[in-house]
Amino acid sequence: MASFDDLNLNTPLRNALEDLGFTTPTPIQEEAFGVVASGRDMVGIAQTGTGKTYAYMLPILRNLPYSKQDNPRVLVLVPTRELVVQVVDDIEKLSKYINNRVLGVYGGTNINTQKQAIAEGVDILVATPGRLYDLALTRVLRLNSIQKLVIDEVDVMLDLGFRYQLTNIFDLLPKRQNIMFSATMTNDVDALISDFFQAPERVSIAVSGTPLENIAQSRYKVPNFYTKVNLLIELLKDRDTFNKVLVFVASKKMADRLFEGLDAFFKDELAIIHSNKTQNYRLRSIEQFRKGDNRILVATDVMARGLDIDNISHVINFDTPEYPENYMHRIGRTGRAEREGHSILFSTEKENEFVEQIENLMQMSIPTMEIPQTVVISDELIPEERPKIKEHYNPLKQGEDDAPGPAFHEKSYKNKKENLGGSYKFKIAKKYNKPKTRGDKNYNKRNKRK
Repeated sequence: MASFDDLNLNTPLRNALEDLGFTTPTPIQEEAFGVVASGRDMVGIAQTGTGKTYAYMLPILRNLPYSKQDNPRVLVLVPTRELVVQVVDDIEKLSKYINNRVLGVYGGTNINTQKQAIAEGVDILVATPGRLYDLALTRVLRLNSIQKLVIDEVDVMLDLGFRYQLTNIFDLLPKRQNIMFSATMTNDVDALISDFFQAPERVSIAVSGTPLENIAQSRYKVPNFYTKVNLLIELLKDRDTFNKVLVFVASKKMADRLFEGLDAFFKDELAIIHSNKTQNYRLRSIEQFRKGDNRILVATDVMARGLDIDNISHVINFDTPEYPENYMHRIGRTGRAEREGHSILFSTEKENEFVEQIENLMQMSIPTMEIPQTVVISDELIPEERPKIKEHYNPLKQGEDDAPGPAFHEKSYKNKKENLGGSYKFKIAKKYNKPKTRGDKNYNKRNKRK
């Protein structure tokens, strides 16, 4: 088995890894090191949780010379604010004995503060695409010194609609080494590689659908949402077994609905994260879950993608993801660093199709468990589960899309003015004693004499 000594690391990096307790590189770290260090373009395909951040940062830091220049030399793009914070933290840990300047920038915070930090000088810049492009347009951030570009979780980035920003950023960059990591190889990712990479070397560690051997998987067939809630509550009551649980849901609306259902039972043990929450709330939820202050974290796919949180005992898929690759990303949150992990899947009859796609991708069946007798089987259905009543076309009936949004409000009484058309100007003229024509300048004077 290879060790970090085989990678020809310098003493500062070896000391930092020793402080972190790491002795053996993961397969993606071992395979990517030589390619990144050589300066060639690289595309890395590896599952979430395989140590991709260190895979590109170890060779970059190994060959990054000390410099006093202000403009950044290394640019790392990630899809979410939470990942910016995490990647900056990882780089700072590796840079413990190296004199370099690392900065993370993302939207939702004061851009002027970030401008000031950039002006003070930075070597490695970690950013979300939108905020980076905004900063580049202000000309405070100069990208002409970028030597290495890293795009992490690129498949998520494209799913979130960042292709336009990425294309604009590429146009601003000089000739550089391109390094890209993705958990899946989609058509969009392949098109991006063809357009902007120069004969990249591909490093693929395991097929995206290959389940991690140290994750025990199981499945419950559940009839509806509220029965899922009852089952989840019953499982989470075992605090010793379910000591650090990440619960995945499909949407922000479903996350809020589930949070309300769990709050009465696990108030101080519960946290939630999705994109409608404020930045401080999201970071606080992650940090409290990471430290163990909260035992349960309810999250959407995008928010939890790529987050590195240790010792997650269970990943519970509250709903079955529509795309089987997302299931792989979810369960990759547990069983990290070769520890034993557990994944539990809840599925309704409508979700059986998605279960089949997941099992086909993994080429294995997920063992089915019996619902405990103590779990109440609910008959109550949420709106999405109720059968839709078909009726004849009714052009007068408003659908959900026609309903006023949350910003809609009725006009106040004083603003409900009558539209009087052309006659309105004559009423105003009479009220304020205006001249009949533009040329009749003495009209008001004559009327006053009367």
